[in-house]
Amino acid sequence: MRIRYENHRTLVTLTGLVRLRLKIRWCETLNCLRYHKPYRPEAEGALALPQHEFGLDIIALVGTLRHREHRSVPEIHAVLTARGVAIAERSVTNLLDRYDELLATRLMERHPLRKLLAQQGRVILALDGVQPDVGHEVLWVIRDCLSGLIVLARSLLSGRAQELAVLLREAVDAVGVPVVGVISDGQTSLRQAVALVLPGVPHQLCQFHFLREAAHPIFEADRHAKKELKKQVRGIRRIERTVEERDDAEAVLVQG
Repeated sequence: MRIRYENHRTLVTLTGLVRLRLKIRWCETLNCLRYHKPYRPEAEGALALPQHEFGLDIIALVGTLRHREHRSVPEIHAVLTARGVAIAERSVTNLLDRYDELLATRLMERHPLRKLLAQQGRVILALDGVQPDVGHEVLWVIRDCLSGLIVLARSLLSGRAQELAVLLREAVDAVGVPVVGVISDGQTSLRQAVALVLPGVPHQLCQFHFLREAAHPIFEADRHAKKELKKQVRGIRRIERTVEERDDAEAVLVQG
């Protein structure tokens, strides 16, 4: 392919402004599928997304601050500004959307996933939803407990059984091996979705929720015992105050 013309592009990166000079090529063969179609340099894709003015390093930092450190958009904007990046808060929100799309694109690659799961021959799916802020979409994540691989990640406005069933069915189709079990927090809509998509497959409460529920009667009994104990020891502080200025054996015993 011949170099036919050049394009120029300016990127905002964590190290400052970068001016790119892109050499655009195209094929001159008439029967070629790429005939006179621009072919941009491969290295460009490692620096920024198409038609974006901010580099991938900034997008990665925004995603890390949001999902690992749980920073808000104003806080992320303040961090970027402190590092000399000229950016508006609205642009930070847009970059967060791009980060989530990149993550979802990586997680939706089916062939490597099926190849890895085929070796173990079965999966145990864990379903859970996380809502970063009240009123925002819930990010539902489905992963395989045996391998630890993320099977599917998707944001939904609601967690109704019908929508979760569609999500679960997509995950089942993606793994390509039998689903021998499901683990969740026991939410009613999740139970209904699992029963609809995977009838007969064991559905277990996750260990954290199971142990929390199992300990509930003990917690209630302990709380009752604490209340009874307070009735017996009421007035201890008044006795302590009476011996604060003394240092005899009886005072030391009371203070102890």
